[in-house]
Amino acid sequence: MLMRPIAALTCLTLATCSAITPPPDTAQPLPGAFGLFDNDVGAANLASWALASPSRTRNDPVDGARAAAAIDFLAGELSSNPRWITLSPLTKQEMLQARVDVRRVLGIRPDAPSQVVVTALLRFAAAWQLGDRATAMQVLGEAMFTAPPQQTLQILSNMPMIQSANVASIDAENQMLPGGDD
Repeated sequence: MLMRPIAALTCLTLATCSAITPPPDTAQPLPGAFGLFDNDVGAANLASWALASPSRTRNDPVDGARAAAAIDFLAGELSSNPRWITLSPLTKQEMLQARVDVRRVLGIRPDAPSQVVVTALLRFAAAWQLGDRATAMQVLGEAMFTAPPQQTLQILSNMPMIQSANVASIDAENQMLPGGDD
């Protein structure tokens, strides 16, 4: 008689363990991709600054693209890297929602791998900054973008306020600082 409850409890325990959600898709940008050797902190700094006000990216598709790449990267990084285990779970969820919202605004397929998204946005930014408009527009024509390249460029040049990205990046930046908030 006692064996049935123990067997049932064992089965429930095993079922719970197997239902653990895998970490979110996470890109691995090159060191220094976000201005600092430490991509995590650099991405949070960049995104929180650029997305604090639409005026900060107005007529600047490079900062718009880099901020969008930072959000996509951080969404996975903060939830999968053990370094950030003490970061608030709410902030991690905010960042995952920010990824969804930024992709929606830019017309990026929701199922696109983070590595592809981050790499493309950073390639666009580098090409545009170097004055190679043809290569930059070619990047915006890749399959993960659902809008025509010119439309995506217009959005990157005039990023709207994306509340979730603004809040998530500020929360992440504050908590990443030594002695930051929990």
